[in-house]
Amino acid sequence: MSQSNLKIGPKIKAFRRQMGIQANKLAEEIGISPSYLNLIEGGKRKIDGDLLLKVCDKLKIQLSDLTTKDDLNLANNISELLDDQLFEDLDILGPEVKDLVNTNPKIARALIKLGDNFKQKDHEIINKVENLSGKIIDSRKASFPGEVISDFLQENKNYFPKLEDFANIIFNKVHKNNRTRYIALCEFLKKEYSIVVRDVIPEEGKPFSKIYNEKTKELLLSDYNSLETKKLYAAAQIAHEGAINEINEYLSQFTFPSEESKKLTKVALLNYCGAAILMPYKLFHSECKKLKYDLELLQNTFATSFEQVAHRVTCLQDPKLPGIPFHMLRVDVAGNISKRFSLSGIEIPRYGGACPRWNVYSAFTRPGVIQAAVSKMTNGEKYVCIARTVEKGVGRFGQSKSILSIGLGCEAKYAKDFIYTENIDISDKKTEIPIGVSCRTCDRMDCQQRAFPPLHKKFDIDLNKRGISVYVAD
Repeated sequence: MSQSNLKIGPKIKAFRRQMGIQANKLAEEIGISPSYLNLIEGGKRKIDGDLLLKVCDKLKIQLSDLTTKDDLNLANNISELLDDQLFEDLDILGPEVKDLVNTNPKIARALIKLGDNFKQKDHEIINKVENLSGKIIDSRKASFPGEVISDFLQENKNYFPKLEDFANIIFNKVHKNNRTRYIALCEFLKKEYSIVVRDVIPEEGKPFSKIYNEKTKELLLSDYNSLETKKLYAAAQIAHEGAINEINEYLSQFTFPSEESKKLTKVALLNYCGAAILMPYKLFHSECKKLKYDLELLQNTFATSFEQVAHRVTCLQDPKLPGIPFHMLRVDVAGNISKRFSLSGIEIPRYGGACPRWNVYSAFTRPGVIQAAVSKMTNGEKYVCIARTVEKGVGRFGQSKSILSIGLGCEAKYAKDFIYTENIDISDKKTEIPIGVSCRTCDRMDCQQRAFPPLHKKFDIDLNKRGISVYVAD
């Protein structure tokens, strides 16, 4: 029995639930018993081709939606984890990692959880030693709760229908000319929840973005924030007041390693719902199709920020009205990945920086300009990727802002629907930029930007010979 065939069942179950279709109803429509469908969805029975086509028709999905890999970053995450010096003497190579992921994906995910737990404990020990000694031991500690958010969003395909429904109700009450205005959000908070929004300038030395006082029912928003940010905070407060039960329900379906990671994920869902109020699904989807995902034009149309729009286009995963499946990541100038999510199929590193050839890094050389590129992975898959820098921080004279780069991309097959490919010949191999996931997991031996030796090959130094990199002797 094909292992990949058995993986299709759980995906059918996930799509069925997204559509709100009962198991017995789907079973009746495709002509099988509910018990047999249960076995298929549980991965205990394979499904033949004709039945699979019937399922796709009833769920209004493509066959590729069921056959593409479900753990987009799993093999890469395992490779990164095994790169730790703890496993150095085991000499585990790439093919062995792929065998594990293909045959025992649950065990692979368990290893990732153990790895995260180990690194978190190591992080806590270092913190305690630093506090006791007064010395900084390691300034490169990662924000592991952020990784949990990414896992949570990935598991739900960054689509939460109950929050979309709530956002639509609010939008219908506050919009004017099909747009959500800041003043309307403030008035709604006061009318519906007796919450007064106040725009204030923070006291010197006491900066903040927002403060909500439950006793006085006041939401203080810093005037250092942009109007777009204030709108999101106000909309997220509405979500907190009206959709907290739905948010808690989504959170209850996921196992969080810490209370901190759960709270951060709750913030992510509040912001998700807030963005949906600013950019309601059907209207936003329609504009995306019409404008071919022109992010700057969408930003102006909905009076939101570039980053907010980039986030929102990754949420269009309603099976009845799908958008392009994108990947998104946000990095700083040091290469730290602070946000990552992938539906496009591209693998994004979990523990370290991505391939330096990704245009999300070259965007720093031309701040504020969208750069488009055709990226080709080592397995031959091609992606259309765009990147642009954004500024984050206090909006006042004399205060420096941090610069981050937002990367967004999709499979090359969606190029005709993506405006940034209009000046790129996708079929021309000269336009392709060979990239990998990260240096340690990439098997390209012709890259002069290689910063580490590849995991899949024995590394040795030949004093009499050097390739294009010190880590490549061939």
